[in-house]
Amino acid sequence: MERLLPYLGAVAAIAFIAVLALLPRGASVVGAAPVAATTSNILAVVPAFSPPTAYVPAIFTSPPTARRLPVKTSTMTNAPHETAFASATPKRVSAPLLAPPPETNAPASSSPALASASLNAAANSLRKALVNILCYAPAGSAIHSISGSGVIVSPEGVILTNAHVAQYFLLADQGVSCVVRTGSPAQDAYTADLAFISPAWVHANATVLTESAPSGTGEHDYAFLVISGSVTDAPVNAPFPYVPIAAYPPSEGDPVVIGSYGAQFLQSSQIEYDLFPTIVFGSVKSRYTFGENAVDVVSLGGSAAAQEGSSGGGVVDAHGALVGTITTSTVTGSTALRSLDAITASYVRGAYASETGKPLGSLLAESTTTAVAGFSSDASALEAIILNAIGA
Repeated sequence: MERLLPYLGAVAAIAFIAVLALLPRGASVVGAAPVAATTSNILAVVPAFSPPTAYVPAIFTSPPTARRLPVKTSTMTNAPHETAFASATPKRVSAPLLAPPPETNAPASSSPALASASLNAAANSLRKALVNILCYAPAGSAIHSISGSGVIVSPEGVILTNAHVAQYFLLADQGVSCVVRTGSPAQDAYTADLAFISPAWVHANATVLTESAPSGTGEHDYAFLVISGSVTDAPVNAPFPYVPIAAYPPSEGDPVVIGSYGAQFLQSSQIEYDLFPTIVFGSVKSRYTFGENAVDVVSLGGSAAAQEGSSGGGVVDAHGALVGTITTSTVTGSTALRSLDAITASYVRGAYASETGKPLGSLLAESTTTAVAGFSSDASALEAIILNAIGA
């Protein structure tokens, strides 16, 4: 494994991809046009809508540890902002350290036409499984409201998203309310409960809800929600459309489909009523590791998905499996020139097993009510950590 040289100029504004709210109703706003890399990186701020506040980019931090290396380098300023990585030297994975199972290791098709059909089918599956997660903070709160993405990964309605999105579900008794939205445009559909959020992430990032200029790596930034009820007249019935979580990382050059509810260039009324899914075709550009012997992060280059609001979106391969969860991106300049990153499904599986002592399959196999009940005591303890850290 070779070390990747530090990125030239230290990539500006590598950021967690979610859209947050801070300004009171009627507050003045900054335009949503892309911000040049030489500016202070103030990102899209849009007018307020009901309920309480206006959307601006999300915040996140996760300092590196002795054995875990950040994946990218950058710094962001002027809160409230999207997340930034601290400057460091990452490691690049040049060889396939973990291979797909034999039945999935072959190319999707020897024919370009059939390969295209496989990707189109994968895109259709991802579109159906994609969700928008909208969480509202109380008016006047130091906590920001957020719009992010997620992907349904089981027929019972388990949703994989980022920890920096799912942490809002820890604060339900603090007046924070969340709704899961689906469709094109996104419309309120479901309530959801927290089945798991990485305790390591919460311990390392307990103050990010209120920090003005956070920085970190994105390690452990994963969580699982479960659909628990309907907010419409339609009943909640399984099976839900879903994409399975891969057990293998993608290889460099693999074609993929990327899906999210990107919202960087939208005003608040559009986020509420005209937020459409972003589905793009791309490929794996590079692979990186937090440690020594696993593919933990993939770089996907620039695309329309490289924008705020995409946090928790999915990366699906030609076999129809979820191989990555969107975590970070540069967020200035043209989206085509940005650098979008995702933690791999194999990393999520390994991290979950490390933190719980159980394989991820055990969570996906048990009933959703059992999963939520089993995590409730941990959730209460993690909420207390956040509230203590932010002085609430």
